Amino acid sequence: MEAGGLLTRRRNPANRRVHLVELTPAGEDLFQRLAAAAVAHDRQLRAGLTDHDLARLEQLLDQMRANLTS
Repeated sequence: MEAGGLLTRRRNPANRRVHLVELTPAGEDLFQRLAAAAVAHDRQLRAGLTDHDLARLEQLLDQMRANLTS
């Protein structure tokens, strides 16, 4: 990601063992585009489902997870 220009990495002058990592403007732009795509995908997945439907789905998925871990 650093080589791709999406982030910068430098040592912390106060503690040379620590790296400071920051998004570049290009990295921030990519992050914003990916976040918007994730939100749009989530809206598409939930289209037509009521709050009750989503609560029931969560219960069913919790039960399926419990079935795998017990």
